[in-house]
Amino acid sequence: MIHRDLYHPLMRFSEAAEGAGFTLRLASGYRGFDRQCAIWNAKAGGARPVLDEQGEPLDTAALDELALVHAILRWSALPGSSRHHWGTDIDVYDAGGLAEGETVQLTRRESEPGGPFAAFHDWLDGYLTGPDNPGFYRPYDRDRGGVSPEPWHLSYAPLANRYARAMTPEMLANYLQTESFALKETVMAHLPELFHRYVTVPPGPEPAL
Repeated sequence: MIHRDLYHPLMRFSEAAEGAGFTLRLASGYRGFDRQCAIWNAKAGGARPVLDEQGEPLDTAALDELALVHAILRWSALPGSSRHHWGTDIDVYDAGGLAEGETVQLTRRESEPGGPFAAFHDWLDGYLTGPDNPGFYRPYDRDRGGVSPEPWHLSYAPLANRYARAMTPEMLANYLQTESFALKETVMAHLPELFHRYVTVPPGPEPAL
């Protein structure tokens, strides 16, 4: 699912990708709080791996709670703060780059030279900076000390910028106070710092009207 106002820009994006020889697919679009909470709790509880900077599983037993929170946030959003909650953000890949039986993993290795989506991301680099882009950008285009770079994650700036401006640490804190999730006490004790580091990103460029 996606925000209804994303539909037509996404169709333009898909047609441009098809014209360049790629088959655009979404690995993720809208993701609700409960789904994000399930991902968070599984990582906090050891049911899903928490990855290091190279994308390899960490030994989370060696981490204290705050270190574990930071490790999870490098790759997964805190429930309530995910940009996927807005329906404005999508994780994309080229279905034509997958060999039979392969599934998308959303790792940087897939988009780097030699990876199955390297050609797609080379094309995407140019598309995002070109005149035909209706407003998509990479909010995690580089490492700013928060979320690890995610070349597959795109935001639709005309909508996402609006929601990002509306979200504040106080708003998130008030919401999370009423919810139950793993590591809550540690998260709430450090929420302003975590918000600044992992939630706040520069706004995307919006196309001229």
